[in-house]
Amino acid sequence: MHFKTFQENGHAKAECKYCKKVYNADPRVNGTSTLHAHAEHCKKNPHNEETRQKLLSFQQSIGGSSGEGSLGNWEYDEVAIRKALTYFIILDEQPFKLVEGVGFRYFMSIACPRFHLPSRWTIQRDCYQLYIDEKENLKNLLKATCQMVSFTTDTWTSIQNINYMCLTAHWIDNDWKLNKRILNFCPIPSHKGDELGRAVERCLVEWGIENVFTITVDNASSNDTMVGYLKKRLNNWNGTMLHGKHLHMRCIAHIVNLIVNDGIKELGSSVARVRSAVKYVRSSPSRLQKFKNCVEIEKIEWSKTLCLDVPTRWNSTYLMLNTACKYERAFERYGDEDPFFRNQVLSGNGNNEMPLEDDWTNARRLCTFLEKFYELTLRVSGSLYVTSNSFLHEISNVACELIDQQESGDLELSNIARKMQEKFDKYWGSWEKTNMLIYIAVLLDPRYKEQYVQFVLELRYGASESLEKMKIVKEAASLLFNDYKLRYESSSEQSSEMAQSSSNISNVSSSSSQSLDVRSRFKRMRAGVGGEETKTELEKFLSEDVEDDLSTFNILDYWKVNSSRFPILHRMVRDVLAVPISTVASESAFSSGGRILDPFRSSLTPRMVQALLCTEDWLRVTMSSSRMSVEEDLDALETHDIGKFFWS
Repeated sequence: MHFKTFQENGHAKAECKYCKKVYNADPRVNGTSTLHAHAEHCKKNPHNEETRQKLLSFQQSIGGSSGEGSLGNWEYDEVAIRKALTYFIILDEQPFKLVEGVGFRYFMSIACPRFHLPSRWTIQRDCYQLYIDEKENLKNLLKATCQMVSFTTDTWTSIQNINYMCLTAHWIDNDWKLNKRILNFCPIPSHKGDELGRAVERCLVEWGIENVFTITVDNASSNDTMVGYLKKRLNNWNGTMLHGKHLHMRCIAHIVNLIVNDGIKELGSSVARVRSAVKYVRSSPSRLQKFKNCVEIEKIEWSKTLCLDVPTRWNSTYLMLNTACKYERAFERYGDEDPFFRNQVLSGNGNNEMPLEDDWTNARRLCTFLEKFYELTLRVSGSLYVTSNSFLHEISNVACELIDQQESGDLELSNIARKMQEKFDKYWGSWEKTNMLIYIAVLLDPRYKEQYVQFVLELRYGASESLEKMKIVKEAASLLFNDYKLRYESSSEQSSEMAQSSSNISNVSSSSSQSLDVRSRFKRMRAGVGGEETKTELEKFLSEDVEDDLSTFNILDYWKVNSSRFPILHRMVRDVLAVPISTVASESAFSSGGRILDPFRSSLTPRMVQALLCTEDWLRVTMSSSRMSVEEDLDALETHDIGKFFWS
């Protein structure tokens, strides 16, 4: 029934009809036991299919809250289990040798004895094959749902002393959902601008992406060279709007970091004393336990523990000072109980002294001042919600805060604000270097439009100068809209003509060519006398009333509903709102990179690093059952490291 016999070199052979496997079949020498065993276990034998009733199982949803799920059925599927094992290795960042571990093999022998565990070499090949498959799926998704892409990129050097570059794509799909994917995590020969430009160019060619709207980078000089290199290449492909005029977007979080670091230097001695005190207490378990006892005696109700800062990261300095100030009384009591504390705590200028009352006062004032900048950094670092329309709000808030502090009576804070103002003017004080997209994004926000932009310009430049600035902003928006009109008008006209023809067929049973001519003449007459037809979609949108600025307002939902009214403008809005204003989406990969490239896994090749990191990013998006709201996003940022949060 199951084998086909034949002769080969005088010997009897039997070939399985299903899997084509060949066995020796001489009945006197080989017998039939081997053939019977193969027929019973052949995976392609239709008679071996499972005919028993399937098992009911409760399938808990991945990424959802506990208790959510659905009732389904389960049957043994070796291919599905092996694929799930590959997902487990990638998503939980497990080493390949896990599948050969004694404990894991014992667990699988109890949980699923029928499953044959692959070797670490096989699971490595499976991981890379999954990367290839997911990459192809993502390519198809980009072709189907994306018109132009905005990018963030950053570079990093691993513990293997290999230079890596991360390239992250951002776009809004046809369903008006914001998407973010890591496209490449590739090694680069150096951090020079031309090398970076060529690396990005190779990635774009590999993914088949020609239309690039913006590239958000930090303020390194090599990035300026990279953007200039890419602008030439993309213009040759006709892949930019306005010949790349708005291609270069500077990371707002990086500029805020530079601004605040200059201000902190004014109170460097007080910060250094507090840092030394925290470092002394945290240097041993016995000192930390004694400090906790002081906290209990002083009845300080504050659950956060002392943390040391990274001097180059001002937000960590803010968190250190903010926590230490809550324990000021505990530090004073600790100084009385530990005689070595006053002698060994070194201040920034080298004097043997603990933080004084003036130091704590300066630390509290600095925390109050930095709190607004810290909250700003959290808001602009999101990648799950639109941020381009908030760029103007945030830099305007920074400008107003600096002006208010300079005019305040506090001499120390006034000096800090003056230092920060100098750095602010270096990056955002020049009108010519400003990317007009930060104003255009607010113009396209139905809650603000032209009136809000005019108000912000008056605050910064005065009433007379703001009128000229506003004229430049509107001209920039009109130029960008006209470029979109040239690119997409033909497709929108075809769709409108089809809609018009179907409407005529359904509503008018018979119409003469003369009546159509009369209507067309009337349209031309109305356009000639300055009627409705002379207004562009952008002008029509700006002339409408603004929407209420409610906390529940979702700008993507608004444009999803109104996209049919503005067939050209909505394409422009999709690209403008997708622009990220910080590079956190790319930097987060490096923040988590230590968990992938730790000393125990440093033997991974760059190709495998890229496959694991990119696949993990894609799988987390596809397996997530729900998106975070803005409030949940900010709450998570406040309680986790920014980089690790966006990775997880």
